[in-house]
Amino acid sequence: MRVYLFFFLLIFSAAMAQNTPVKRDPYLQNPVKNQPPKNNPDNKIRIINADEIKKDTKYDGNQYFLGNVQLEHQGSILYADEVVFYEEENFVKAIGNTKLQNSDGSVITASEMEYDGNSQKGVARKNVVLTDPKGTVIKTQTMYYDRMANQAYFNTGGTINDGKSITYTKSATYYLSTRVVDLSGDVKIVDNDYTLEGRNVVQNQNTGIVDINGYTVITNNKNPKNRIVTEKGTHNLNTKESFLTKNSKIFYNDKILTGDEIYYNQLTGFGKATGNVTIDDPLEKRYMKGGYGEIFEKKDSAMMTKSPYAVKILEKDSIYFAAEKILSYQRPDSADIKKKKNFLRAFRKARVYKSNAQGRADSIAFNETDGVLHMFRDPILWSGEKQVTGDKIEAYLNTVTENIDSLKVLGNALAISKVDSLTLVDEFNQVKGKLMTVYYEGKDIKEIKVIGNAQAITFADEENKTTKKPERIGITLTSCGIIGAFFEEKKLQIISCSIGATATTYPMSKIEPEKRKFPDFNWNTKDRIRKWQDILLDSPNNEEIKYVPNDELYNKAKDAVDRAKAKEEAKKPKRVKK
Repeated sequence: MRVYLFFFLLIFSAAMAQNTPVKRDPYLQNPVKNQPPKNNPDNKIRIINADEIKKDTKYDGNQYFLGNVQLEHQGSILYADEVVFYEEENFVKAIGNTKLQNSDGSVITASEMEYDGNSQKGVARKNVVLTDPKGTVIKTQTMYYDRMANQAYFNTGGTINDGKSITYTKSATYYLSTRVVDLSGDVKIVDNDYTLEGRNVVQNQNTGIVDINGYTVITNNKNPKNRIVTEKGTHNLNTKESFLTKNSKIFYNDKILTGDEIYYNQLTGFGKATGNVTIDDPLEKRYMKGGYGEIFEKKDSAMMTKSPYAVKILEKDSIYFAAEKILSYQRPDSADIKKKKNFLRAFRKARVYKSNAQGRADSIAFNETDGVLHMFRDPILWSGEKQVTGDKIEAYLNTVTENIDSLKVLGNALAISKVDSLTLVDEFNQVKGKLMTVYYEGKDIKEIKVIGNAQAITFADEENKTTKKPERIGITLTSCGIIGAFFEEKKLQIISCSIGATATTYPMSKIEPEKRKFPDFNWNTKDRIRKWQDILLDSPNNEEIKYVPNDELYNKAKDAVDRAKAKEEAKKPKRVKK
């Protein structure tokens, strides 16, 4: 019965062929206006079924089909309540409950459609839904589709739902063969955990990868402060991995990672960046910079290498760190596990700069919360014209005044100060011992206490009663169990010496130059950090300062002694061999 109906409809449609050209959507215009395409029997739209066939003035004399209408073309079937058929143009208009079942398995439903059998292009309007063979559903109000190119396009706003995420966009082109969606204008992609908002992105439904070609933000739905900002890159909606290449930032745990190129995994919280990398911690008032950096969100830690440096921002006087590698991390407070303490560690060739204290060591550990700084392995710290060295140095920072309160030097402690910083005379006060505590007053070292094998070499001056100017009276060598020393202007005063105390003052003419310094004297001007930029180098490699020896009195006295000895030797009788 269906075969007979088809032949009847075909004969009837030929007899009732219309002459009025169809008014097409601009998308479906013929290449040559108002000229029907060449006939191709294999390309004709075929009418499979209809309950009624009519031709009257309703559609300008064109025939139309009513009730359970089915049309077939190139393996695709169009269903509708009503269809206007323009046979000469191989074109149809479908109205009411329209459905296009394509040969590739995709389905388009809408309130009405237009379809051109020659170009295999169509337009669907009102409540349009496209479902691809793998279940992706696109909804919009007007959709343009091209069966030959196997793509669909809309610019009336719509959604794309792949079962894992929903995409909201003003316009999109969907390539059904590759399942790639080209999204232009403002785009939002939402899943259970994250929301991507941007402009001009391309989404691959097969891989879940989104190509980003404009300003884009990817936000954690549970913690909106954690987000990704970029202008170019890719983001995998399945694995939550991002590869970012332009103006990119990762916001995590109130910190910010930036760099020329960034990789970040939202699931593991691991990220890495190369080229002009910055890890900023606004709450801790600290940032790190370098050529390569890594972050570990779940451990709340970060690492920086390739000429890295870190800056601890203080209101009055910031602290600068540099090394081959710098780490920052948080750990629970042992006194209150609900609180965390912040730490910074610099490894290998570490340097630190503060306006009143600069240092070098193999490694430096800084407890930012408590203000305690540890310097390990060959540490050296300068403060003004004073230098402190030892096996280990601990500096205690007052977190309120932002000044160093004190130092502890453990093992082989040695403090050196220039007697007169305004001259190049080779004169240095020195204190050494096993354990040394250095106390600051304001920004300057004021007092030193040494315990264990304490020794000191100090230059002694006395005011001339006539000229009222200080005159050098000699050098004092002090040795005892405990020494207390006090800095007053340029002088180092030994204020206490207990347990086996000995102290001897030698006139300048009576003390050899080699006894004016301890054997481990190590005054360092080549590596000294003078400004914060000096920490960016392994060593500023300063020109060594040449000090002028103050040996005139000693040399005169020695010469006098030598001459006296020579005279005595001359008076002695000479033995003559017979």
